[in-house]
Amino acid sequence: MDGSNQGVGVVKFLDQAKIYVKSGAGGDGCIAFRREKFIEFGGPNGGDGGRGGDVFIECVANLNTLIDYRYQQHFKAGSGRPGMGQNRSGPDGDDCIIKVPPGTQVFAEDGETLLADMTEPGEKTKIARGGNGGFGNAYFKSATNQAPRHANPGQPGIEMTIWLRLKLIADAGLVGLPNAGKSTFLASVSAAKPKIADYPFTTLHPGLGVVRAGDVDFVLADIPGLIEGAHDGAGLGDRFLGHVERCRVLLHLVDATEDDVAVAYRTVRRELKAYGEGLDKKKEIVALSKIDAIDAETLEAKLTSLKKAARKAPLAISAVSGKGMKDALFALAREIKRADSSEAEADGDIDTPWQP
Repeated sequence: MDGSNQGVGVVKFLDQAKIYVKSGAGGDGCIAFRREKFIEFGGPNGGDGGRGGDVFIECVANLNTLIDYRYQQHFKAGSGRPGMGQNRSGPDGDDCIIKVPPGTQVFAEDGETLLADMTEPGEKTKIARGGNGGFGNAYFKSATNQAPRHANPGQPGIEMTIWLRLKLIADAGLVGLPNAGKSTFLASVSAAKPKIADYPFTTLHPGLGVVRAGDVDFVLADIPGLIEGAHDGAGLGDRFLGHVERCRVLLHLVDATEDDVAVAYRTVRRELKAYGEGLDKKKEIVALSKIDAIDAETLEAKLTSLKKAARKAPLAISAVSGKGMKDALFALAREIKRADSSEAEADGDIDTPWQP
């Protein structure tokens, strides 16, 4: 799979791309001799070849998708120019810079060997070194060889296939089964405009929204619905789970209209645990969504069932009526603030307490 939106007219998000890169070859050394009037035996003066350009991966702030690499997959640095007479070296080849959004991981062709993890704008890493230029014949002049007639060829560039994989950098992530109300939640609390409809798998790509709770702004990611077997790739679930790895806190939405909310909750928790990477250890806030669609008696029964399964009191929310939404946002903000404080303490910084 290439990460595109299957069946959606406009592709807005691409979280995986396979590209081919090649660094520049070095220029050949030059064989030349000094030729001037009245100088019968001019010595060698062939210059060295220029160095081939390198291939770099650079993290930039103004990107949030790998969509550019759906249409361009081949990237090549410039080759060094050959050396010239009069001891002139050839110009070096131009570098090739591949720009990626924060959160991009670069893997070798096997898809498993991590070459670089680009998390901060401004980071730059070299993944393919250009070939050295060859020595011209002037380099080989010696006491025993005054007129060498050979030069080195330039070294070839490096060709390689790499995978780019984007894992969203969000403070909080929305998880749950398909049609649990995640996109509606994101649309109601941010300016994001995800596709919303009353059928499973409406969301085919992760979405981001900036949310404000009190005086705290944070980034919330809408992760497409998980199904049983997601950690093994069912429904592209393993790709979607990768976006949760960098979140500080998860908001687990359980649809109040589900026949058994406890089973729905446990299904997602099993997938988080099976995927690994510590997803099941992340701080989790549980919420029963779409409570406007059931009566008060049913709501009470389902909250009790969900509390027993989650071993914590769930929130009751409705993105349509707005009930409980503020509580959910402030709960997320508190956990994000706690995570920030813990990181600051680990770095030796002092942070002031915060209350919503």
